[in-house]
Amino acid sequence: MDFQAIFHFFDNTSLVTYVVLVWLSMYFILSFSILFSRLMLINKWIQNESQALEALMKGENDLSQSASVLKKCKEIDETKMNIYKNSVEKKATIGLTWLSIVASTSPFIGLFGTVISILETFGGLEMQNSLSIIAPKISEALVATGCGILVAIPAYSFHLIIKRKAYELINILDSEIKLLISNFSKA
Repeated sequence: MDFQAIFHFFDNTSLVTYVVLVWLSMYFILSFSILFSRLMLINKWIQNESQALEALMKGENDLSQSASVLKKCKEIDETKMNIYKNSVEKKATIGLTWLSIVASTSPFIGLFGTVISILETFGGLEMQNSLSIIAPKISEALVATGCGILVAIPAYSFHLIIKRKAYELINILDSEIKLLISNFSKA
């Protein structure tokens, strides 16, 4: 990697490009922090709820010994259990809106940086209309667009991953509720 080229880029970059790159860097960090925090939580919930579901399928009707979120419900009441399920769904999907915002706006933020940099390049050329001066400036300007796309792709992917994991968790909870109600109505 040519570090001199990187230093040259940052040395010749405008304030707008700096702001765009810092903004995109914050988006990038936000995306990864949402991914890791949600995935750790959701995976733990899926593990706990899968164990509780397995116990219910074996005929156990008491969730008090399990780590299921439904054990908070003292009686078999479908409405109350669905309220707990909805609460889990809300907690599991925290951050999805931010990931959507990052995925949809970061390419435009990068493009904004590129357009401003190109405008500054053409504005600063005045009488110098040599291609050897224009080409490096335009290539530097395109870095902002590339960074915007680089941030958008993982954010969109993380959104889909978390959404799928939350869906799996809710399906397990739905199955637990159905089994509890079924077992309770048979008793």
